[in-house]
Parts: sequence; structure tokens; C-alpha cells
Amino acid sequence: MSKSTATAADLDLQLEKYRVELTGYCYRMLGSSFEAEDAVQDTLVRAWRSYEKFEGRSSLRSWLYRIATNVCLDMLTAGNKRARPVDLSDSTPLAQAALAPRPDNTWLEPVPDARVLPTTSDPAEAAVAKESVRLAFVAALQKLPAKQRAVLILREVLAWKASEVAELLETSVASVNSALQRARATLADANNQGADSAVSDPLNEEQQKLLDRYMAAFEGYDMAALTALLHEDAVMTMPPFDLWLRGTDDITGFMATLGAPCAGSRLVPVAVNGLPGFAQYKPDPETGGFSPWAIQVLEISEGRIAGFHCFLDTARLFPLFGLPLHLEGEADETE
Repeated sequence: MSKSTATAADLDLQLEKYRVELTGYCYRMLGSSFEAEDAVQDTLVRAWRSYEKFEGRSSLRSWLYRIATNVCLDMLTAGNKRARPVDLSDSTPLAQAALAPRPDNTWLEPVPDARVLPTTSDPAEAAVAKESVRLAFVAALQKLPAKQRAVLILREVLAWKASEVAELLETSVASVNSALQRARATLADANNQGADSAVSDPLNEEQQKLLDRYMAAFEGYDMAALTALLHEDAVMTMPPFDLWLRGTDDITGFMATLGAPCAGSRLVPVAVNGLPGFAQYKPDPETGGFSPWAIQVLEISEGRIAGFHCFLDTARLFPLFGLPLHLEGEADETE
């Protein structure tokens, strides 16, 4: 079928079916939710413009992945590898804590589950998809050369055959298998440097209770209650600042001092990077309500919170998550 026999609407519908899975692929490749959206839009525009040249020698899905891969490889030629604060420096003792921002393109960005995780009736497939967009996994992917990254995602996450990946990348099966072996070794080293979050899908009763207690402790700004929920070596990060803290004493000490203006915040649950999270709204003295402050991504391990990562680029992130840029205060709600 070509554009001469298909209406524009038909072609749009065909291409649009692949937007979510392509966004997930590009996000894993690029580590940026916004760059992933741009890459997918570029992919669909290129597909539209060249559709008449698509001769059906491969499936439409494979063809779109070929275009998306080339778009991502082009975007990665600048050599920028996004990372988490924990990947770039040692933790900072509370006594030396200072908030020094780095450019936005330094950081791995969070992404809403709905943007990157296609709906599926297969629980095992859904679990793999969620695990493969978690911050630790995507951060580990960024350590790989771009083509190794593509090979690993296509083979391990999307379960493509080696021959299919070789055709997409215009290389040999032996080259694909070699790249996959090297990529696995690099990821194994990265995984040994820190445990990933262990979260059930859906959350089990114990995990849900932990989140409820965390929400109550944070909104009440109760440092004793929060300490009881954190691992002793829990980690807190705050991109775009390169500062990160390890351990309950430093985390709660920071929250009680430099972070004190967050007292009285409100949390709204969000599904982010295959993990539980919250949108944090901080009290706004000027409006009497609450203003966006952070998207929090929580990592859970052994019944406690092992990490919470606060992304502060609210002007871009809250609209991405479909969140309002203001919450009314209690006084406003009762008027």
C-alpha cells in the first residue's frame, strides 16, 4: 500500500500505533525523555516522507526501528552520555553540601511509564519492559558505545533475533553476537556496583504500605518516621545539582537544613521509569497554594527505600507527566 492508495489518515494511524514502543526504544538509547520524543517524531516524519519507497521487504515495524536507530545514532555522535549524580562523583558529606548545577544534557531524565511502556497482556513481557526503563538500567546502558547499546536493547529487551538485528544494522550475525557479549559484560560490571530496585508488578501489599508511610512521613516532614523507612545506606539525588547524599543521617540532615523549605509539601503519586514515584509540590507563600518542585523516583529494596531521586526541572517535567503547575491550598479549596 502506498500513499496513492492509502489516505493520509490511514498512514497516520499505521505509524502512530508504534509511537509508544518507539519512544521506549529511543529513551533507552538516549537517556532523555525529551530527546526520545524528538527522535520518534523525526522517525515518523522520515517514514511518512519515504513511505512510497518502502517496498515491504521487511515489516513496517522493523523498518521504523531501522529509521529510529539511525536517528538515535546520529543524535549520539556528539558523544554525550547522560548519567546520574552517583555515576559522576562521590557522595558529599552533609557538612560540605553545596548545590552546584550542571547543564541539563548531563543528566539522565525520568520518563512517565505511559509514554514508553506499551500495554501488553503478557505479565512476563510487561515485567521486562518495566525493568528495562528503570534508572539504574538506563544509566548502565549509557556506558555502552551507541551500536552496542542498540544491539543489547534489540536482543535482550525487545527479543529480536540476531539475524534481524544484523539486517537492521547492516552487519553480520557474528558481529551482533560479539557486540552483545561485550555489552553484557559491561552491564554486569555496572550492576555489581549497586543493587537495582526490587519492585513487584503490581506493588505487593508490603510495598504499598511502605509508600503510604513514606508519603505520610514526607508530607508531615517527620524525619524520625522517614529514617525508619530508609536503608542505612540509602541514596538521595537532586539533578540538575551534582550533589548526592548517602545514609539516613546526611539525607535527613539535609532535609532539615538546606531542604527545610520543602516542609509542608504535598505528594501526588506518579508511575515513572517502571517504579513508584511522586510529584512533589512545595508550599508557595505568594499564592497560598503549592508549586511544582520535583518528580521523585523511589527505589525499594528489602522492604525499605534504597533511593529517592528528585528531578527538579519542573517547567518541562510536570507537563510531560500531565501534571498541573499549581495546586490550590486548603484555604482556597474551602472558599
